[in-house]
Amino acid sequence: MAANMYRVGDYVYFENSSSNPYLIRRIEELNKTANGNVEAKVVCLFRRRDISGNLNTLADSNARDFEEESKQPTVSEQQKHQLKHRELFLSRQFESLPATHIRGKCNVTLLNETDVLAGYLEKEECFFYSLVFDPVQKTLLADQGEIRVGSKYQAEIPDKLAEGEEDTRIQEKLEVKVWHPDNQLKDPQIDQFLVVARAVGTFARALDCSSSIRQPSLHMSAAAASRDITLFHAMDTLQKNDYDLAKAMSTLVPQGGPVLCRDEMEEWSASEAMLFEEALEKYGKDFNDIRQDFLPWKSLASVVQFYYMWKTTDRYIQQKRLKAAEADSKLKQVYIPTYTKPNPNQIMAPGNKPGMNGAAGFQKGLSCESCRNLPSVAAAQSAQWYAWGPPNMQCRLCASCWIYWKKYGGLKTPTQLEGAARSGSAPQESTPRGHMTRQEVQGLSPFTTSGGRAKLLAKNRQTFILQTTKLTRIARRVCTDILQPRSAARRPYASINANAVKAECMIRLPKATKAPIKNCSIPRPPLATIVKELAIQAPLKLKAPRGTPTPINRNQANQPRGGSALLGKRPFDSSALALPFPTNGRPFTSGMRTTSQSVIKRQKVNQGDAPNPVVFVATKYTRALRKHLTQSEMRRAARKPHLPVRVKLPLPPRPLALAILPSSTSEPIVLED
Repeated sequence: MAANMYRVGDYVYFENSSSNPYLIRRIEELNKTANGNVEAKVVCLFRRRDISGNLNTLADSNARDFEEESKQPTVSEQQKHQLKHRELFLSRQFESLPATHIRGKCNVTLLNETDVLAGYLEKEECFFYSLVFDPVQKTLLADQGEIRVGSKYQAEIPDKLAEGEEDTRIQEKLEVKVWHPDNQLKDPQIDQFLVVARAVGTFARALDCSSSIRQPSLHMSAAAASRDITLFHAMDTLQKNDYDLAKAMSTLVPQGGPVLCRDEMEEWSASEAMLFEEALEKYGKDFNDIRQDFLPWKSLASVVQFYYMWKTTDRYIQQKRLKAAEADSKLKQVYIPTYTKPNPNQIMAPGNKPGMNGAAGFQKGLSCESCRNLPSVAAAQSAQWYAWGPPNMQCRLCASCWIYWKKYGGLKTPTQLEGAARSGSAPQESTPRGHMTRQEVQGLSPFTTSGGRAKLLAKNRQTFILQTTKLTRIARRVCTDILQPRSAARRPYASINANAVKAECMIRLPKATKAPIKNCSIPRPPLATIVKELAIQAPLKLKAPRGTPTPINRNQANQPRGGSALLGKRPFDSSALALPFPTNGRPFTSGMRTTSQSVIKRQKVNQGDAPNPVVFVATKYTRALRKHLTQSEMRRAARKPHLPVRVKLPLPPRPLALAILPSSTSEPIVLED
């Protein structure tokens, strides 16, 4: 009963997905909604799998520094791997979650130098944190609330002096005397001097313009003069004047006027006090953040002094009463029954046969992905199994490893994706099998690293076959007018409504002719003949006209010289007034699109499956020839790229005759070109 009772301040597990690990949150408030449900306002804590790779590197560096400073005992690689699952990162992000998603309690503590990291592995559901994660700025910072426990924070106690031995230390360097109780003054005389000091302070505030504005009445000025800062100044004055009342009186009122002593409560304005209360409500007693975000013109010592003086005012007492009244109206605890519904990822329940719960076709020979290399093999006889990772990988976890995955967000042993090779694995299981995050996939992409192993990890090498059904092949013949295979082949990125085509096929199929369709088989030449013909038709490199050189893409320089003919680029054939030219794969430009063509968004190709880029750069001469083709000829060339294209050029212009009349003669001069 007590285990299912959750209170404000507890660290709990929240489940937002049946296959992902639990979220770890700290309950700040429990609120009841209008429809009767209970919502929890929680503080977010993040795991290592929730932050980027750069921040993980920073966390590793901080962990190494902590191990060196605290002199941690040596742990194994597997223990280091599991310790990363116990580390959390605190944040200042709040969110509201339904209380019915709570799945249990856990313990989260602040890491200090006296802790032994290996001790966290011995405790169940125990986590630690030492860094604060900012989800907006994507930064990791050290927690300012560090508990200073350790040898370097302890005072060094000197040895006890022997009997008769004198203390040779200089007392003035060790401490400063501010009050001597054995003085010649009596207590009534000291009290009278303190009354005189308060009166001088009240008179000094009446003379000060800024103080008269803040304390317009005599009672407020007298109350401000009775604060501790005035009494401390009066007692210091007695100490400095060897408890001589006459000298101390003259020190209180020098020639320039009475001495005015003010503390932080008087120095701060009303607007600054309001900012401080707002910051205290947001950040709590984190004075560094209060000063940085709300009061940057104040010193840290001034903020701390104002806080302790502010706690003595009526304002603090009123706010404390209001918060207590609000806390009484809110829920203090909530009872959540144990969650007993089966998990959708469960493959085999106790008493059932393999293949139940939607796990048909699951391979029996696979072992647990987490504990198959551990010394204990008791997990192989687990009564419950859970599907884990991508469905096509068919990975599974035993019951204990599944609970470990849900609570700690990782596997007990490192996988190949994390840089550890499994021992004793079968050769056919040497391919990487694990749960990769987005950052890991990007880091292992073949476009970011040149290693062959990274390329294998980024691409799925599993073989698959797409086989067309008989009904689909029949629908291609019966519903040719709807399917339009030629138009679909020109635009492979456009989607086809296969259900509508099949439905129309079922209507037309009884009315279709029963005569068998004759297929004309075309004899195909052997591959050697095709290669010889392509070699004969290799294009000749024409001399480009003189002028500005055509810019060439940097990827073109890496292509082989003889590869253009094999990629379907048509050659030039010089003839009189009829020259063939290639369309270079894409005959249409952005300005040649007609209104009848539908604009369809093309699908993006995955980086891991994209081929190497091949770029064809057209010369100025080729672009000039394209202008002499009509739009229908351009479309025809695009549909049949293997046929040459002939361009009819206009006749050259006739010679020009220019008549120039010089100023000296009257006869014209004729120039012929």
